[in-house]
Amino acid sequence: MYDASQPYYAEDPEYILTRGVMIRRIFAWFADLFILGLFALMIWGGVFAFGVITLGLGWSLFPVLPLIPFLYHILFVASPMAATPGQAMFGLTVRNNLDLARPNIIQALIYTVIFYATLAAGVIWLGIALFTDRHRTIHDLLSGLVVVRSRALTALQGPVIMPPPTRPYA
Repeated sequence: MYDASQPYYAEDPEYILTRGVMIRRIFAWFADLFILGLFALMIWGGVFAFGVITLGLGWSLFPVLPLIPFLYHILFVASPMAATPGQAMFGLTVRNNLDLARPNIIQALIYTVIFYATLAAGVIWLGIALFTDRHRTIHDLLSGLVVVRSRALTALQGPVIMPPPTRPYA
């Protein structure tokens, strides 16, 4: 039912779910960088100590350390939380773009690999979120996922089917 006292977007699920997501994603990314840095430092120290104990044999585990960020993102996005700790800290969750279901492990893998490829190609490519509906980045688009506000997701009643985008390629 239309209520003239409310703005036109008050009952639009797409607006409610994605309002304020971009700035939250930026802060969540910095929080994840900090958490990953602490985690990597702890694992590096553990591998170093293990190498000392094993007289250098344990140091062969050092080449595995670059996998930590990939595993961090894949496992947290595919978890029941459906968000990295940084995203959860800022009230975000990653969902399937069509029906807002939690992502599966394949979607989380595609999401993570393309995210790191985007970072390697230049952070400027994340700016595509300024021009797409639902503020989706390249890794969101190609994995079929969308980042939404978790509080708004729980506030919606019943199943939600996201409407088709109003702009092409969004």
